[in-house]
Amino acid sequence: MEIQILGSVFLSFGDRQYVLASKRESTVLTLLALSPRETVPSDLLVDELWADKKMANARNALQANVSRLRKYLESITGIKGGALIRTVGSGYLLDVPPETVDAHRFLKLAEAGAALVHRDPAQAVGRLEQALALWRGPALTDACEGLRGRISAAHLEERRITAYEDLTTARLAAEAHRVSVSELRQLADEHSERERLSELLMLALYRDGRQSEALEVFHGARRRLASDLGLEPGRALHRVYEAILKQDEALGEPRQTLVQAGRVSY
Repeated sequence: MEIQILGSVFLSFGDRQYVLASKRESTVLTLLALSPRETVPSDLLVDELWADKKMANARNALQANVSRLRKYLESITGIKGGALIRTVGSGYLLDVPPETVDAHRFLKLAEAGAALVHRDPAQAVGRLEQALALWRGPALTDACEGLRGRISAAHLEERRITAYEDLTTARLAAEAHRVSVSELRQLADEHSERERLSELLMLALYRDGRQSEALEVFHGARRRLASDLGLEPGRALHRVYEAILKQDEALGEPRQTLVQAGRVSY
């Protein structure tokens, strides 16, 4: 069985996919899947499910949701539901390997890819593309109304953007032609607080022979930082800006230079 939470929640078993009809059962499964083989306290689950309501029988209601979820998992896998979702002390534990949850596979692949970015960018590209391909939409779509769900979703989204930044860095080193400037620009606009995206966009534009656009990205980032936070761009962004002004060889040659030299074919 595989549990998918990087988007809407569903289960895969063999070549079939299964959705959960109840949002509360989806929430319970998602919260347990965030920490497989670790006990999640019942009080935490109750808070996530009914934080905005006072229920005298919240524990009983939680047990009923867990019971239905166990039966559903058993009907799919043939494994006893009580073995998949175990009662441990005053909480519950989802007894499945972490790699059966897409979020954990993503984090492992993203970490492996990040470690390879500077040592072996071509391999890093492969790992990071695999990691990002696991995403189907916003994380924990069906289970992020409670505090822990929102925090976990925000953490996964943060790692998603970092993985994209790492992938772009690796592509610029190994296969710059595969960097989508339009996609990178959109993300830089959506996450204007992340200076690394602006740095990467500047480098991608410069490599594409668009030096003036690359410099304007810096000025735009500078205006936004001053307006929103009263800050100046960081040192890294300044260094990229100055390197582009000087056409520093460390940045690589812009495409128009390569074309003029007869080193790019179409």
